[in-house]
Formats: sequence, structure tokens, C-alpha cells
Amino acid sequence: MPRRPRITLAGVPHHLIQRGNNRQACFFSNDDYQTYLHWLKEYADKHDCAVHAYVLMTNHVHLLITPSTSGAAGQLMKQLGQRYVQYVNRTYRRSGTLWEGRFRSCLTQEKAYVLSCYRYIELNPIRANMVGHPAEYPWSSYRVNAQGEVSDLLTPHSLYTALSTDDMARQTAYRELFRFQLDPMMVDDIRLATTGNYALGSSQFQAQIAAALGRRVTPGKSGRPGKKREPESKDLFSGD
Repeated sequence: MPRRPRITLAGVPHHLIQRGNNRQACFFSNDDYQTYLHWLKEYADKHDCAVHAYVLMTNHVHLLITPSTSGAAGQLMKQLGQRYVQYVNRTYRRSGTLWEGRFRSCLTQEKAYVLSCYRYIELNPIRANMVGHPAEYPWSSYRVNAQGEVSDLLTPHSLYTALSTDDMARQTAYRELFRFQLDPMMVDDIRLATTGNYALGSSQFQAQIAAALGRRVTPGKSGRPGKKREPESKDLFSGD
């Protein structure tokens, strides 16, 4: 069965996730995380993709980016992924694949959904029980967005900058968003949309994306009535 074409539009934020093959680790040392981020910056610049938020987990990666063209996100992930696999295989004297097939992604509506994706990404280490506060995890964008740590990788989304005209006040407002866990229904919506390659947002947004692309961008009705989807199993350090 042919796979569905990825939904992508220029200028619309994308939430992306790429997992290690069979949920195995893809980062083994601090140098690995630093190398990945260095090349993420290089290929984001090359393909004119604005990176708003990220987290590098032990066995997967989350990114929130806005591509300038419809194919830019795919090119960024392809070239970054290939180069990082070559680095890992060379460094650790291994061979074969590292990633679990294609990366997953969804188009994300602005308004509340973009900032929710910021939080979803940067709270990942909390959900994985790796740290008690997002600032304790060194391989995410939280310290930049919430505490003003300097980074040449991130480009703030307009909804982030709209939190305040003053940098310190903006960071304070952003930290306030993390006082409480993300709503479980929002977490489920983000997971479903990203895993299924759908549009994340209101029904009006989904209809607009469907009209623009000329295809369905929401889950279809399938399976037996009343049958519930079983949750994915996750190991301790996987996050989601």
C-alpha cells in the first residue's frame, strides 16, 4: 500500500518527530547532541527553515519549524538525518540504519496551538521522568525561550514574541505557561496529528488546509464501531 504524501505548506509551522529505529538510542554522548544541533542550524539556514523549539531525547527528536517553501522541511530532515547517521556509524563503528523510517509531522495552526507545541516539546523530558523541571534538561530550547540563554539556532515565532515587547517580560510570561502541565486532550491531539500526518488545529483550519492541498488532512473513519485505539507502549526514557 503506497504511503500518503506528507502534508506541508510554506509559512505554516510544522511539528516534526523522528525516532530511533525500534525506539533504540540515537544519542550516546554530549558530543552527539552538540553535533546534531550544529548540523540542524546548518541545514535550517540552507533550506530557510525557522526553528522555534526543539528537544533531543535519548531515542527521538522533536522540532517546531516553519519552512519557507513546501519542500524545505523534508530536505532539511533528509540531509540532516543522513549526515548524522554517517557520523554515528563512523564514530561508533556501526553500520545500518539509525532512524525509524520517515519522520512524522503535522501542520500546526497558529493561535493557541503553536505555543502548545512549544510546551509539548519542551515538557517532553518531564513526561519521560528524566528531570523535575524543563530547565534541568540541557538538550531542549527551554533555556533559550524561558531564560534568555543565547542561541543562534532559534527564530522566535510571532506568537512567542507577542507575549511581550520586553525580553525579560516575555521570558517571564513564557515561564508562566509552564506552571501547569499541558492539557491531556491537547497532548493527545498533538500526538495523533503528528503520528498520522494530519493538520493540528480547529475544524476551520483543517478545512482551509484541506482546500489548499486538495486532500484529506484529518483521520478517516475506519475500524469496527466502538473499538478503542490502544495506547502506544513507551519505555522509561522515550518521552513521546
